Order: sequence, then structure tokens, then C-alpha cells
Amino acid sequence: MPRPLKPTDAELAILHVLWEHGASTVREVHDRMADSRAVGYTTTLKMLQVMTKKGLTVRETVRNQHLYRAQLGQRETQRRLLRDLLDRAFGGSVSRLVVQALASNRASPEELREIRRLLAARTGEDHD
Repeated sequence: MPRPLKPTDAELAILHVLWEHGASTVREVHDRMADSRAVGYTTTLKMLQVMTKKGLTVRETVRNQHLYRAQLGQRETQRRLLRDLLDRAFGGSVSRLVVQALASNRASPEELREIRRLLAARTGEDHD
């Protein structure tokens, strides 16, 4: 099995459909993306074929239908993309990434609570 490569934005859009809906036919993927992307059916088919060659998706035949599913789960894909971004853009510094993320976007109170919970779990403290 080839090692999954970093997906493009268009490939990520397809992966989001597969993560949300599970194994799907080309038609199902295309129809679910029709609201957000103006691409033809054959483009969706070609993208899924390329993604399978790249190791991002897996194609299986079930009852004479080709079903595509994501090779990796959403969390694992996010981890790999984040690791790559962390290394390339932040020199491996988690603190620089977090500081930049918090400075760039306003975090909701729920997100801040989750961040505090994660920090407390890492340091063995209790913050609630």
C-alpha cells in the first residue's frame, strides 16, 4: 500500500464527504458535493481514481458497484497534515503554532475550555 500523500484542497473536500457518509459511489460523492463545488461527474470520477492511486482512498466492488472510502480516518489525516505544517511553518514548535492560531482566530468559550482541559491533562493539573 502506498503511503498516503498530502491531499489537495479538492481532495480534502472529497475526503470530508467520505468521512461523513462512509463508503460511497462516485455518483453519491458527486451529488453530495454539488452544492459546494461546480465540477462535472467525470471530474469527480477522475479525482477519485487519482486519489486511489495516491493511496488517499480505497476502491472496493460491492454488488457490481465501485465504492470509495478514505484510506485513513479524519483524525489521522488531520494529525499528519498538522505535523507537516508544524515542521515546515513553525520549526516544530508547538507553542508558536498555538500562539499564532489563537492570535489569528477568535476561539469560542467552548474551544478555550477544551484547550484548558487538554493543557491540564498534559500537566497533571485540574482546571474546571
